Amino acid sequence: MTMAPGLRKLALTAHVTSSVAWLGAVAAFLALALTGLRSKDAETVRAAYLAIKSTTWLVIVPLCLASLVTGVVQSLGTVWGLFHHHWVVVKLVLTILATAVLLLHTRAIDYAADAAAQRTMSSTDLRELRIQLVVDAGAALLVLLVATTLAVYKPKGRTRDGRARAAVHSSHRP
Repeated sequence: MTMAPGLRKLALTAHVTSSVAWLGAVAAFLALALTGLRSKDAETVRAAYLAIKSTTWLVIVPLCLASLVTGVVQSLGTVWGLFHHHWVVVKLVLTILATAVLLLHTRAIDYAADAAAQRTMSSTDLRELRIQLVVDAGAALLVLLVATTLAVYKPKGRTRDGRARAAVHSSHRP
């Protein structure tokens, strides 16, 4: 089922906006995590981890879910389909994995923020966790850049389902 052009453009706008915003929010998270890791000022460290928690729950998680939902809607309502092209499937898998990993890591994010809220953090407190947050944000940024690249370049290659559908459609042409 293909969407009407106006609805398709609306769905595409929602998907691109939420996806690019998610990428930007992760970049902001990375900047905060680096600030929290590198700063020697206890109040700056504390502020960074408190901001990370808000950024995660109020910006990153909603944008992540919006990107996933709008991507599925977009693919189901266009000729690309959800399982017709390898690049769409890879992008879907990357988005699902990124969403799952994000939701799993919210506990660590909450823990760091709660520790910062309860006391002034020194540069050595929770060092491994703070390094993990930087590494995780960097990895998330890389995954989102790969998904964005796939969406822009749309490498050729249909899935088995896509080839079968294309064969059926071409056999129905006069």
